[in-house]
Amino acid sequence: MTHPREDQQIEQYRADKPEEACGVFGLYAPETEVSKLTYFGLYALQHRGQESAGIASFDGDVVHCYKEMGLVSQVFNETLLKTLPGTHAVGHTRYSTTGSSRRANAQPAVVDTRLGKLALAHNGNLVNTIDLRKLLEDRGCDFVTTTDSEMIAVAIAQEVNSGKDWLQGSIDAFAHCTGAYSLVIGTPSGIIGARDPNGVRPLVIGTIDEGTTRYVLASETCGLDIIGAEYLRDVEPGELVWITEEGMSSLHWAPKSERKLCVFEMIYFARPDSIVHEESLYTYRTRLGERLAVESIVDADLVMGVPDSGIPAAIGFSRVSGIPYAEGLIKNRYVGRTFIQPTQHMRESGIKMKLNPLKDVLQGKRIVIVDDSIVRGTTSRKIVKALRDAGATEVHMRISSPPVTHPCFYGIDTDSQDQLIASTKSVQEIQDLIGVDTLAYLSPEGMLKATGEDPKNFCTACFNGDYPIAIPDAIKRSKLMLEKV
Repeated sequence: MTHPREDQQIEQYRADKPEEACGVFGLYAPETEVSKLTYFGLYALQHRGQESAGIASFDGDVVHCYKEMGLVSQVFNETLLKTLPGTHAVGHTRYSTTGSSRRANAQPAVVDTRLGKLALAHNGNLVNTIDLRKLLEDRGCDFVTTTDSEMIAVAIAQEVNSGKDWLQGSIDAFAHCTGAYSLVIGTPSGIIGARDPNGVRPLVIGTIDEGTTRYVLASETCGLDIIGAEYLRDVEPGELVWITEEGMSSLHWAPKSERKLCVFEMIYFARPDSIVHEESLYTYRTRLGERLAVESIVDADLVMGVPDSGIPAAIGFSRVSGIPYAEGLIKNRYVGRTFIQPTQHMRESGIKMKLNPLKDVLQGKRIVIVDDSIVRGTTSRKIVKALRDAGATEVHMRISSPPVTHPCFYGIDTDSQDQLIASTKSVQEIQDLIGVDTLAYLSPEGMLKATGEDPKNFCTACFNGDYPIAIPDAIKRSKLMLEKV
C-alpha cells in the first residue's frame, strides 16, 4: 500500500505523463525553404512517432508555429508550409501513451521569455517530473500541457528571465532535469542541440553545403539523408551545440558524462538505414542474427523474418545457418494500429490485416521465424497460428535480443512490468503460450558483443533492470497504475 503522499505523487505523474518515443529535427539554413526541409526531415523520422507533428520557424523575432494530431503528411501541406518562413526551424513528431494524447501536448513547446520566444522539441523522458513541476510551480509558473517537455521549456524560460543568455539559461535549467532527453531548441538567435549526460536518446549533427553555416540536427542520420545533408558527428552526452549565423560552437556542460545509449534503439527502434558507430543499423541487426544462429541453431527448411524489424536478423541467421531465407509474410503497410479497429472481432484478427502469410511458400515447411523481441506475446501467438494455418509443419521462433523483463522509463513505451511476458514466465512457458515448437532468445553477451563497442556504453535496463539513471519509487509504482489501451 502507498502512503497518501505517494498516492498524490502517482496521480501527479499520471497528469504529467512524460513524452514517449519521438523524433526531433532542427535546421539553421538561411536562404532556403527551412519549413519544407524540416517537413522532409520529420517525414524520415515518422517511425519515431505517429501521433502528432509540428514545426516552428523563426523569421527574425517572429515565430511561426503549426502543430496538429496526425502523421507528418496529414498535418502539413504546401500551403501550410508557406506560412512558416524563416532562417531556421525546429520540428517534432510525437508518440505518447493514453492519457496525454491530445493536440495541446503536440510539440514544439513554445514559451515566452525576455529574449523572445523559444520552441523546444524533446525526445526522451524525465524521471523527476514530480519534483520539477513543484519547483516551477513554487516559482509561479503555469502550464498548458501535461508533458515534461513543457517543463524543460519553462525551466529554461525561468533562467533566461532572471537575466541569463540562451546558453547559460539552458545549462542552468538542465541542472534541474533528471532523465533522458535529446533536445532541439529554437530561439530568435539560433538553435540549440543538447543531450543528457548519459546520451540515452540519439541526436546527430549534419551540414548542408560544406563550408557554409547551414547545419542540421536530427534524431537519426536518416533525417539528414532525405534532405541531402552530410553526417558530421553525434551530439555528445552532456554536450550543448549552439548554431547561429556565425556557425556552430560547442560546450560540455556535464563534465562527468557517461555514455548509455539505449541498446533498443540499435535493435529495433531506429531505422535500419541510420548510421550508429560508423555503420548502418541494418548491418548491426544482421550481425545479431548471425550470433543468434551460432547460439541456437535448429534443423529447418527456411528462415523468415517478421516484417519489417525482424528481416535483417533473419538474413543474418540464414547466412550463418545455411538455411535458405524466404519471405513468408507480406506486410500491409497502410493498416493502422490494431487497437483502433472498430469491432472486437477485427481487433482479434488484426494480425491478418497487417501480415498475410504466403501459403505456397509455407506449405509443408519447417520454419524458423526471427523477430526482434517479444513484449506481451499476443502478436507472436497470432503470427504462429497464421503460419500453422498456412501449412507450416514446424515453427521455431528465434528472438534477436534477450527477454524484455523491465519497463523503460527513458522514452520508449514499453508496458508495465506485470504486462511483460518474460518478467513472469520462463522461456519454456512462453514457448508453450505462443505455440512454437522451440523458442530461443539471443544472449545479453551476444547482443552487446555484436555492437563492437564497450558494453558499458549502452543502457540495457529493459533486459536486466539496471537503470543508469535512478528511478524514484513513486514513478516505478506509477508505471503499474498507468492505464494502457
